[in-house]
Amino acid sequence: MREIGGYIELDRYALPMLHEGAVALNCGRNGLAYLVRARRIKKMAIPKFLCGSVSSVCEREGVEIRLYSTDMDFMPTDTALDPGEWLYVVNYYGQLGNDVLEDLAGKYGRIIVDNAQAYFQMPLEGVDTIYTCRKFFGVADGAFLYTDAMIEEELPRDESFERMRFLLGRFERTASEFYPKYAANNGLFAEEPIKKMSRLTENLLHGIDYGETKRRRTENFACLHEALQKMNRLQLSVADGAFMYPLYIEGGARIRRELQKDGIYVPMLWPDVLAVCGEGELEYDMADNILPLPVDQRYCIEDMEYLAQEVLRCIG
Repeated sequence: MREIGGYIELDRYALPMLHEGAVALNCGRNGLAYLVRARRIKKMAIPKFLCGSVSSVCEREGVEIRLYSTDMDFMPTDTALDPGEWLYVVNYYGQLGNDVLEDLAGKYGRIIVDNAQAYFQMPLEGVDTIYTCRKFFGVADGAFLYTDAMIEEELPRDESFERMRFLLGRFERTASEFYPKYAANNGLFAEEPIKKMSRLTENLLHGIDYGETKRRRTENFACLHEALQKMNRLQLSVADGAFMYPLYIEGGARIRRELQKDGIYVPMLWPDVLAVCGEGELEYDMADNILPLPVDQRYCIEDMEYLAQEVLRCIG
């Protein structure tokens, strides 16, 4: 029965939503699970430089995995695929442009592109591509998948209202107070089955000014790049609608701790890498010493100038 009357709920938004035509799911890792089932994937090569969620999905779905290395440009080192094997390509910090991805697709044929860090980079036609919403926007879940392979299962609809406390609390108080709930929310998706995106998340995504968000992220990245590129071991391009600014510098782990004392929170994105790789491997050093500096739409150029000054102070 349809309800009429009663108290007013959250407003419904109707702005155009980026990735409107893609398969809308509950989380990025289930975008991969969807592809594994739809493509009947049995073997996959995944990068060492990656969080454990991808390997966990593969284990859950019965996929045999093989680890490969990446170089300083975030490119896969030369690796030949076995028969029936797929290559999982991560677009780190949006640094792999579509021209590069097109070359990889031509070379390897069977690739999956992880654009979790490149939300504003549109997919290549005919290439399976995954996007994650909560890395870019104030939502508790959500992902988009571009593919022409469909599973025959009837997917249930996710619900997000129970997951919103850390976002609502962060809006009115401090990040540190609600960080444990944020971390707990991240942990939920390890066991979540494949579901359709929740109506709440979809509604929130319809309320975003994507043009302004993209502009701010791009300008903020460019500002940090101008200030810090001379000391950055990475050769970067300015990504449209950038995820974060990766500053790769000696002593990055120490600088991360120093910044935290001043209320500047710089994550270590993939601590799992330290257990997978040895200390002499490039991926170990990158995981430990890349500082992913925030450039998102909450901030302006003045914030970036302050952030750059604080980073330089800690360095020097």
